Amino acid sequence: MRMVRLVMVTWWLQLKMRARSAFDGLLSLLWPLFFATTVFLMYRERPQTPALLAAALGAAVMGVWSATGTTAAAALQMERRQGTLELLVAAPTPFPLLVFPLTLSMATIGGYSLVTTLLWGRYVFGIHVVVRDPLAFVASIVVTVVAIGTLGFLLAIASVRYRTAWALGSAVEMPVWLICGFLVPVASLPSWVQPVSCLLAPTWWMAAIRAAANGGSPLLDLVRCGALALGYVLLGALLSRRLLDSARTRATLALS
Repeated sequence: MRMVRLVMVTWWLQLKMRARSAFDGLLSLLWPLFFATTVFLMYRERPQTPALLAAALGAAVMGVWSATGTTAAAALQMERRQGTLELLVAAPTPFPLLVFPLTLSMATIGGYSLVTTLLWGRYVFGIHVVVRDPLAFVASIVVTVVAIGTLGFLLAIASVRYRTAWALGSAVEMPVWLICGFLVPVASLPSWVQPVSCLLAPTWWMAAIRAAANGGSPLLDLVRCGALALGYVLLGALLSRRLLDSARTRATLALS
């Protein structure tokens, strides 16, 4: 219970800090609208087709991922610049429990972009997205936010040892859109790419959201997404231990 309370308190603190950040606030406000506008203009030739509705949901989730991927990869680099990374590492609390709430707060703010994108499509472009199973849809969104937070956690951990690892978030942002089927069905991708898609949680959370919106059962997709998210957490925890040991051995935590 102490760990749960720690995660929740840290998440809430980080959420309030980022909600008041001019950079994060402006990014979450405007960036998803650029994505949505571009996608809606691409698909507007045949309005209200299933492809357009699927693209509307994909554009909504794109904002959540974009609000997390790039900022999560740069989160610990910012701590390094502020001189607080050493304090986080030296704290008696396990380091992963301090990083995960940080990336989870980013994904939570990104959840705003999902709602904004759907409203933007509804009132600006006239795209009606009918959710046939609202309860399953909300559950899918919650799992999506948590899963994106865990993937952001894995990206953030990589920057503990290597200063330039923050660029990893920018490098994987657009490939994740494509590989995970945000705008293009995974089945239409080359056969060698599809196994990679299955190993990425965004593929399954996108499938779960679309299934819930269309009245299908997202349960299996949510289970797969949750299993991958748990795997990301375990992998990140193991990776953080190895990277921190390496940084301590070389005394390069603040300089690497």
